[in-house]
Amino acid sequence: MTRYSMTVDVDKCTGCYACFLACRDEFQGNDYLPHSAAQPMSGQNWIRVKETERGSFPKIKVFYTPIMCQQCEDASCINAATDGAVYRNDDGVVLIDPVKAVGQQVIADSCPYGVISWNDEQNLAQKCTFCTHLLDKREQPRCVEVCPVSAIKFGDLDDANSAVAQAANQGEQLNPEFGLKPVVSYAGLPKKFITGEVVVKDGNAEECLAGVSVVLKGSDQEYVTTTDTFGDFEFNGLAADGAYTLVISHDGYTSIERTVTTEGDVNLGVIELG
Repeated sequence: MTRYSMTVDVDKCTGCYACFLACRDEFQGNDYLPHSAAQPMSGQNWIRVKETERGSFPKIKVFYTPIMCQQCEDASCINAATDGAVYRNDDGVVLIDPVKAVGQQVIADSCPYGVISWNDEQNLAQKCTFCTHLLDKREQPRCVEVCPVSAIKFGDLDDANSAVAQAANQGEQLNPEFGLKPVVSYAGLPKKFITGEVVVKDGNAEECLAGVSVVLKGSDQEYVTTTDTFGDFEFNGLAADGAYTLVISHDGYTSIERTVTTEGDVNLGVIELG
């Protein structure tokens, strides 16, 4: 049995918005009945790219996360609709019937991901369909087709050899706390990071120090790295609200030990070895 889904690699996404533009080009002003009515010329997007800026100057990170319909197993939109206005297709894709759903704004209001839009002109809730009209022709969804870095992949979750199924085994859900069991999986979702810069005094000037050992000790895991040419170090992929001990050591210098918690992303700034 076919069960279509997507996987999104946030680490690869460059925020080019090709997926966003391709989706609008495909659906604006175009009916694909019985799967979907035309998207209006403004006010909607069926895939959005969330930009997240983290850290503090000069250690800034920017992540881009494409968010489309998550095709939830316990879809709140299906539960909210009446008369079968929202249903799951034989291939697992959740669709909004453009006739039965007229007037049911509760469908748009039901989605905690905010991926269902309301079309005032047609009095209709609308969302991503995984380009079902293209799937019928054995073609890929437009967002997958146009992504220049292959950050979005599409396939059958029930095919163990598919890239989507393999990625899902290692991936994460977006907002699992919603409890809707989304089948779209993500890799590289932003986690907390700790960063800093190690220097030594050279007269009145500070000199970056490369090759310094930096160890981050958590309650159940230890991370090890060394500073780069600019004296910078970074530990990424850390859990929120973690408590760590940071140890910086280098031959000929006194070691430094600090306690760090990841309530947010942590920039320790310039750390001088003495």
